Amino acid sequence: MNHSYFLESDMSLMEAPERNLAFDLVRVTEAAALASARWLGRGDKNAGDGAAVDAMRLSFNSLPIAGKVVIGEGEKDEAPMLYNGEIIGMGNGPSLDIAVDPVEGTNLLAYGRPNAIAVVGAAPGGSMYNPGPSFYMKKLVVGQAARDVIDLDAPVHVNLRLIAKALGKDTNDLVVFVLDKPRHQKLIQEIRAVGARIQLHTDGDVAGALMAVDQRSEVDVMMGTGGTPEGVLAACAIKGAGGAMLARLDPQSEAEKAAIQEAGIDLAQILDADTLVQGDDVFFAATGISGGTFLRGVQFSGQGAVTHSMIIRNGLGRFPRPFRGAGSRRHDALHRIASQLEQAHADQFHQIRLIYYTPGQRGSIFLSRRNNGRRPSLQQAT
Repeated sequence: MNHSYFLESDMSLMEAPERNLAFDLVRVTEAAALASARWLGRGDKNAGDGAAVDAMRLSFNSLPIAGKVVIGEGEKDEAPMLYNGEIIGMGNGPSLDIAVDPVEGTNLLAYGRPNAIAVVGAAPGGSMYNPGPSFYMKKLVVGQAARDVIDLDAPVHVNLRLIAKALGKDTNDLVVFVLDKPRHQKLIQEIRAVGARIQLHTDGDVAGALMAVDQRSEVDVMMGTGGTPEGVLAACAIKGAGGAMLARLDPQSEAEKAAIQEAGIDLAQILDADTLVQGDDVFFAATGISGGTFLRGVQFSGQGAVTHSMIIRNGLGRFPRPFRGAGSRRHDALHRIASQLEQAHADQFHQIRLIYYTPGQRGSIFLSRRNNGRRPSLQQAT
């Protein structure tokens, strides 16, 4: 089985840790994607989601962690597995808060539409925001270049003009990701009035945030109200990608509003990525299920399957320029990453392609294990 990894943002080749949890988490998202992809376009979102949940939980319980699900499939009486508060993992490793969405975009999966993904976030125990009874959150997400200019309370036209200026664009060059929901009719009108372009998506809250912070994507900003749990998941990736997110709980019913107030949660508080996930040691993994512009979907063949995944770890530097020879420190660090990947995929490792991006540069590194069990060979391709 081949694996393609976008090692996004913050993986320092100079300071690669002995064990990177992201490489374990991507096995979890891969398992969920492989299980749910069999239900692509078959019209049964519950079956597809159930297959992903079963596979994800089984994979989690093989990991040496003491995990607690903070963002899961719902409350214990609503979700038999991966429910909020469930303890997962082997119990003999680090204490972690876990956020999961086995299928982000169940309708996308059921109807064969693009951008359904399997997603996992992890952070040290006690560091993740617990949304309680909140289901909806107003969000504003941008990439690194515009992270210091956004204001959640500013008018739409002000934010878009400031973002455009930070990106060195005109406002009519911007692309805004918005969920295609009735609640966004006014927002869509305001964006159009400024002259910015819009991508309307029926689902895919986490994917939209990832597009907004990904330098490879044509999306410049995500605006609008989406899921609160998805906001916490997205924050894990946004921290690692160097982007910014501002948010505020936005209940869509009086019952939701009353439950939030009864829980003592401040509806006026502006939340950011550091509020939603505290600390720097944050991990994120996602695997494409149905394919699309962001992550390619699962491809089955008579010999197996190919998955396409992204892993992000916060708190480390960006990829340096491509290495320049076997004796360089960069090359040695890449070998350490190769060894981590080989260990994480010991039962099926054959070839892994790392695709990395730095400003103005793109490179690929192919890792392949020799039959004699020696450490992976490594060659660079551009």
